[in-house]
Amino acid sequence: MQNLVNRLWYDRQLGFHWLLICLLLPLSGLFYLITSVRRRLFVLGVKQSQQLPVPVIVVGNITVGGSGKTPTVIYLIELLRRHGYHPGVISRGYGVEFTGTKQVLAGMSACEVGDEPAMIVARTQVPMVIGSNRVAAGRALLEWQKVDIIISDDGLQHYALQRDIEILVLDGKRRFGNGLLLPAGPLREGRWRQKRVDLTLVNGQSTHSDEFTMGLVPASWRNVANGIEADIDSTADAVAMAGIGNPQRFFDTLASMGINPAIQHAFDDHQAYRLEDVEAIAHGAKVLMTEKDAVKCRDFAKSNWWYLPVDAKISPEFELQLLRLLEQRKEVQQGK
Repeated sequence: MQNLVNRLWYDRQLGFHWLLICLLLPLSGLFYLITSVRRRLFVLGVKQSQQLPVPVIVVGNITVGGSGKTPTVIYLIELLRRHGYHPGVISRGYGVEFTGTKQVLAGMSACEVGDEPAMIVARTQVPMVIGSNRVAAGRALLEWQKVDIIISDDGLQHYALQRDIEILVLDGKRRFGNGLLLPAGPLREGRWRQKRVDLTLVNGQSTHSDEFTMGLVPASWRNVANGIEADIDSTADAVAMAGIGNPQRFFDTLASMGINPAIQHAFDDHQAYRLEDVEAIAHGAKVLMTEKDAVKCRDFAKSNWWYLPVDAKISPEFELQLLRLLEQRKEVQQGK
């Protein structure tokens, strides 16, 4: 299904798929109507947008699927810490069923808190709370830990939470796809939304004049079972798997490293793995996967399963602009 959706949204050689897109356009029109009315209600004050007592940075996108938000959040955590801040993170906790809010603690599994929150906390040990209501999640975070700035992982369209800085992350190769709203296209909001955010990061490819470049730099391989860093030997008979928004990005990264696995298998984003799912494609061979996949496989991982962490590399101009904006927002907030 994910492969079909990606072809509909991003393949420029659509052929007969245009017929399916045409059939979906009325639903996109309905989606446009519903989301437009909802935004308008916040503008008119019918729906209330609430402000937290610390600055809020929202990292999000206007397209469905992976664009590099999670590495960006990790990058921001480290950047803010270097400049004396004590950041915390809030997120939805995709695919996890719970009520209210929930603290994300080191060692929690992806099935408890979601794959991306589990990955972020495992990497950074940042204070983090998940919940469908971002305002409630932010308040719970502030009650639980001493935090002086909050990063919202996704939530660009969660207008109930006021934000001081909005960062849009774009996949440089895919960008806006066919330019249509869901479900005929990948857009959650129209392309106009990019002009309303404070900063735009483009993951890979070239950027426009008002955008900042971002790349994902591979780190050293780590063993899924024990997390130990090591070099891996021959990968000619290995199996590569990825259950992320854009699996091809992982496979392209391997190719750029001179790694050409015998099999490349794309799972759905946020795939809930079982041992038999991986064994069905691996048959005992060496397995190469993303860090996001690894947090969901570590409880049953074999000794020859490996994951590749990546770090966001962002232009210094972005850092300067972000810190400048943050100081400006803080001065405005303190003056109220």
